[in-house]
Amino acid sequence: MNTSELHPTDPGTAGYFVEFLDVNLGRTPAGDKWRKDMSFVSYFPGRGTVRETAYLEGKLEGQAEDRASLILRVLEKHGIPVPDSTRERITSCADLDILALWFDRSLTATAAEDLFAEDPEVPSSPSGEV
Repeated sequence: MNTSELHPTDPGTAGYFVEFLDVNLGRTPAGDKWRKDMSFVSYFPGRGTVRETAYLEGKLEGQAEDRASLILRVLEKHGIPVPDSTRERITSCADLDILALWFDRSLTATAAEDLFAEDPEVPSSPSGEV
């Protein structure tokens, strides 16, 4: 089946047609083939396909990289030196909530270590690090 006609279609319309076909083909040989063919192409969210999962993971990694970059930029603009170990800690963090907290702290920090100050709202790891 040629699905290239769906590519320029808006996601809502494409989702409608995909669901329409899925429902109407049912548990027939054609329906089984349709689901097999569509299992790697995701025009509709929530199916958990490999492609969708990889996209979402990449999106989260990109968001984490962007936040880390902004934290480092704020520190740089404030003239705050950032040791390599601190830079590594910031850039290796994948927790968007922690990065948001560190960004907020970077706005008023006077030293890079201020980012990691104890905060009663943030549970610390066993080693005492956030």
